Amino acid sequence: MGQKVVAGMSGGVDSSVAAYLLKKQGYEVIGVTMQIWQDEEEGVREENGGCCGLSAVEDARRVAQALEIPYYVMNFKEEFKRHVMDYFTEEYLRGRTPNPCIACNRYVKWEALLKRSLEIGADFIATGHYARIHRLPNGRFAIRNSVTAQKDQTYALYNLTQFQLAHTLMPVGDYNKEEIRQMAEELGLPVAHKPDSQEICFIPDHDYAAFLERTAGERVPGPGNFVNAKGEVLGRHKGITHYTVGQRRGLELPMGHRIFVTRICPETDEVVLGENQELLTSEVRCGQVNWMAAEGLPEPRRVLAKIRYNHPGEYGTIEQLGDGSVVCTFEKPVRAAAPGQAMVFYDGEDVLGGGTILGET
Repeated sequence: MGQKVVAGMSGGVDSSVAAYLLKKQGYEVIGVTMQIWQDEEEGVREENGGCCGLSAVEDARRVAQALEIPYYVMNFKEEFKRHVMDYFTEEYLRGRTPNPCIACNRYVKWEALLKRSLEIGADFIATGHYARIHRLPNGRFAIRNSVTAQKDQTYALYNLTQFQLAHTLMPVGDYNKEEIRQMAEELGLPVAHKPDSQEICFIPDHDYAAFLERTAGERVPGPGNFVNAKGEVLGRHKGITHYTVGQRRGLELPMGHRIFVTRICPETDEVVLGENQELLTSEVRCGQVNWMAAEGLPEPRRVLAKIRYNHPGEYGTIEQLGDGSVVCTFEKPVRAAAPGQAMVFYDGEDVLGGGTILGET
């Protein structure tokens, strides 16, 4: 029998084919779905089989039966609430824009699942992410872009540790989406044509404000003032948790021309509005930096940096400051660098590292 791997199965086509590929490669595969939904009602409400709905369990179980591998559901409700849902709430209350998928990857899909998997004798965990893991000449593990740029998911994986990478397999990164679906169809897997989940899984109706009302209650800030960069009052807003940097729609403030959220000030409950030009910046700083392909940054380095998931990236020079934070000076200005989102640095195809955006320098 080959090495044992716990394959995280979300009920989607990517993780299903990942489990198949690993079995084909000779691994002893155990399918696991992480139970992270907080109550049955929320799970039932999810419609398209996202990664945390009850329908995901049924789909994953059917795939495991088809692949003839053992299948289990593991409870990670506590870890998900603490590291993802509570984090999401607190960041919005601070006027920042969180990325719950990055938090979930780091603390739930890897830290919690890997710990549990090693305890039951597994050598690796595996996921259906479109990314590749390889070992560099310097001995460190790094995430590398998938073969298909259209489906690349490395941005959301920048925060994984060296230990986690050493115990992770990502077989889907060597294929494009069409090849994965074709494989699933040829295997007769019931999820071959299942649509990808797009929403934040614990807010399937996209109503962030209602979610925050439920989770934070009286702590949710009430209405405040829209102001311009000079501090002049332009009107009233519904509360800072309704807005994010770069937002244009839903402001409900007739100005006669396009205006955007340029800054959120939780200390005064003000939302600063301005022109598109005011969203452009050439310098962005990030903290809580995780280094991946390198152990640190002894000297300035030219990289490609992304400031959000769907950002194509822009070249710039990164430099580490005395407090451990990193500032990137971009060669062309970037738009709407939202505090709370991640800035991820690439050295060629490899993730060099990344951190949480602190704002403009």
